[in-house]
Amino acid sequence: MKNAGAFEAAVPQGHDGRTRHIVARLLLEQGPITAASVAERVGISQAAVRRHIDALVADGEATGREAPRRGQRGRGRPAKLFQLTEQGRARFGHAYDDLAVAALRFLAEQGGEEAVRAFAERRVHALVDRHRQAIVEQCEPAERTKALAAALSREGYAASARAAGAGEQLCQHLCPVAHVAAEFPQLCETETAAFADLLGTHVQRLATIARGDAVCTTHIPKSSTPNTPRDPHGGEPA
Repeated sequence: MKNAGAFEAAVPQGHDGRTRHIVARLLLEQGPITAASVAERVGISQAAVRRHIDALVADGEATGREAPRRGQRGRGRPAKLFQLTEQGRARFGHAYDDLAVAALRFLAEQGGEEAVRAFAERRVHALVDRHRQAIVEQCEPAERTKALAAALSREGYAASARAAGAGEQLCQHLCPVAHVAAEFPQLCETETAAFADLLGTHVQRLATIARGDAVCTTHIPKSSTPNTPRDPHGGEPA
């Protein structure tokens, strides 16, 4: 079944650059993923998808590994799972540069870690406050997580949410400030705290792109009576 709606339009045959960008975007948002799954979503042949993935791998923008086997070993080659490398994620742009790192270093020298943390808190609150109402008005934790993922995607984080064990898992497939956060982990720490506040429950950050992981992953446990998110500006709870 084709599912090209997320890619705005059907992929024109022969437009290799645009098609490769769409394939790369799927590896970013859905990876690790098989070539067969990519072909199904994009609506082109597996051979064509393989050609684009092979080119991405050759350019150092994607990497593959053997998919875990389920049941008895069958005939033929084992399926492979593909995902973008850090170099591949860079093709989608980043909201950081050397000036941002230099500015935070200067801030740390002048005001210490607390000044950096205060900046990080102001930044994340400015980001989430634009979407706060749409998130906190959801009653169920799972729906709040989905609303948060949608908000983060609008802010350039290519986020998704899914059920995972005894809770929900929030995945950010792209981090616009990954290289800055690698030096200043306060950006990740304050972001995690903001997520807990928005979702009204304790959350656990399992992985981050800034630490070299493929995806920023946050676990949100199931809670029958989630906490009421507070108003970050004071006053009554949201």
